[in-house]
Amino acid sequence: MFSSKIIGVGHYVPENIVTNKDLEKLMDTSDKWIQDRTGIKERRFHSHEKGSTAKMGVKAAKIAMERAGVTNNDIDAIVFATLSSDYYFPGSGVLVQHQLKMGTKPAIDIRAQCSGFIYSLSVADQFIKTGMYKRILVIGADTQNIALDLTTRGRDMGVLFGDGAGAAVLERTEDNKKGILSTHLYTQGEFADLLCIREPGSGHDRIIYPDMHKNYLNIHPQMNGKFVFKNAVMRMPEAIKQALKTNNLKVTDIDMLLTHQANLRISQVVQKFLRLPNEKVYNNIQKYGNTTSATIPILLSELWEQGKIKEGQLYAMAAFGSGFTWASALIRW
Repeated sequence: MFSSKIIGVGHYVPENIVTNKDLEKLMDTSDKWIQDRTGIKERRFHSHEKGSTAKMGVKAAKIAMERAGVTNNDIDAIVFATLSSDYYFPGSGVLVQHQLKMGTKPAIDIRAQCSGFIYSLSVADQFIKTGMYKRILVIGADTQNIALDLTTRGRDMGVLFGDGAGAAVLERTEDNKKGILSTHLYTQGEFADLLCIREPGSGHDRIIYPDMHKNYLNIHPQMNGKFVFKNAVMRMPEAIKQALKTNNLKVTDIDMLLTHQANLRISQVVQKFLRLPNEKVYNNIQKYGNTTSATIPILLSELWEQGKIKEGQLYAMAAFGSGFTWASALIRW
């Protein structure tokens, strides 16, 4: 059986920086209130005049392919993770395939929200391991600002999210001691209503219906923050420990922990549970907010740019999000 390894990563975030001070003008909040509860100082908001979720994904993908030393002709398939597709249907993966001029190669969309990149990584890894494809482009991208209520009523969710995209190129390798060692995926759908946007959906006789805009709780993101926090800090360490057990490794073997950037406090609690020192953990939510499926590939890309990714090092990744979905992955570079 083959293994898969990441040979290039890239990311893109919009130029428009929205600080906590900017949000103070829109809602009853403060820079201190936001930082104390989330760790976020600023985030990026994408403008629809300048593109879309797919276009952000394309920009990240081009950087990843350039760093990997491959072209669009070298890619066999695309796996695209997003909860904010350009269209109700089809998904954004086909738009990326077209914009990258990749011919008729397959494009698959994954809807696993904040866990989407690890889910997509797992799908791509299985395609490569079975020998079906040699090289796959994996993208996580989301545009969240257009769904947020940026008033006092919506501030609990409105201060959390930003827009961005990250991408990775996976390639077949015969060295099964390196690359993606394993991925672990989980869901608990009984809690779907505790973190969601309900509409537009198929729960009515029409996708769009009269007075839809008046159903505030359905058209804006809703979250039971305390319950989500409690589950996130429990499930991510569990998933990482399962990955380590599967590969006969210990927490002390981890060289770098990359967790989904939902809230700095969540990441810090996960770090504490695993008893990892600060030098083995990387966070960037302070400057980007929660970019949903893009958080982990953006982390990887920034580490790449900073020269902090070293051959032979062990990277542990974990994510938790709406669904509930959560996932982990272990990668030996």
